[in-house]
Amino acid sequence: MAGGGLTYEQLDTAFRHRNFKPLYFLYGDERFLMDELQRLLIANGLEEHERAFNLDIVYGNESDAPAVLALCASYPVMAQRRLVIVREFDQMRDNQRFAAYAERPNPTATVLLLCGKKPNLSAHPYRGLKTHAEWAEIKPLYDIQMAGWLQKRVQSLGYTITPEAVQMLADYIGVNLQAAVGEINKLIAYIGDRRAITGDDVVRASGQTREFNVFELQRAIGEYRYSDALRTSERLLRQASNRRGEALMIVSVLTSYFTKLWKLHGMQGRSTNDKEIAARVGISPYFIKEYQQTIRRFNRNSVENAFASLLAADYELKGGSGREEGLVLALLMRRLAGTPGRA
Repeated sequence: MAGGGLTYEQLDTAFRHRNFKPLYFLYGDERFLMDELQRLLIANGLEEHERAFNLDIVYGNESDAPAVLALCASYPVMAQRRLVIVREFDQMRDNQRFAAYAERPNPTATVLLLCGKKPNLSAHPYRGLKTHAEWAEIKPLYDIQMAGWLQKRVQSLGYTITPEAVQMLADYIGVNLQAAVGEINKLIAYIGDRRAITGDDVVRASGQTREFNVFELQRAIGEYRYSDALRTSERLLRQASNRRGEALMIVSVLTSYFTKLWKLHGMQGRSTNDKEIAARVGISPYFIKEYQQTIRRFNRNSVENAFASLLAADYELKGGSGREEGLVLALLMRRLAGTPGRA
């Protein structure tokens, strides 16, 4: 009988070590991580030559319960186990039948049931699955978890990444794991034979320069260097192939930046060391001193005003006005970096 829910990390470790149970039930909003677990299950659960006769991937909205249960009850063919993966399980007709299967699953099969959203867990079959199967709710990562995830992902591929580069990637990408994988793959291709990813690599692989990039823009705003902030934002737009997309990315990165400043304000006055503060706020310890200096310039009221300015810019860039991207960003730079205390 299954106990409490598992974490993604526990499932990842179990699958990599080929420690499989007969039945798994996963639900949640983070589709990328569920796809990763599916990939790991297939890669480690069956040898490639075994998959033709022992792997079934079905979709709930295209299948009915009796047919899928028949697959689950089948025995492997010249293999240690068979795998049955049911995507969109919550959309399957008569999936209540799986409540009985959960009580006596086929010991020679590993069945993975995936729901793309949180179902009614108090109703069958989900109540039975939470009682008898291994289950987990796969949630999107929080901002503060992203740096650690990026570092582990890079290391799993046999590379290292500097703290500066990790923070840059986290600020640039947000919590979009699919985009993160794409950026990591791009960086690995960019560095060639080297095994270490640096902050310079993150900047240059993104098509920006060491002098004119979104991270230097962030720093200029944090130091109230209006002229530098304006010049950098203008340069970023000029060198972008998609000006609207670039402007929206800048607003997104700056919103993440001010969110960290807001959280850091909330940590003030607590007897906590810098490393713990950095972990709670979602900042690399490499940057904590810089952020602490910035909140001496941006009080809480300034940060609140910055959020209002960023929200207005986002609205305009998404069709809320007819202003050109350069003008929207110029006005934003004036509000954020023009006069200390009046963002």
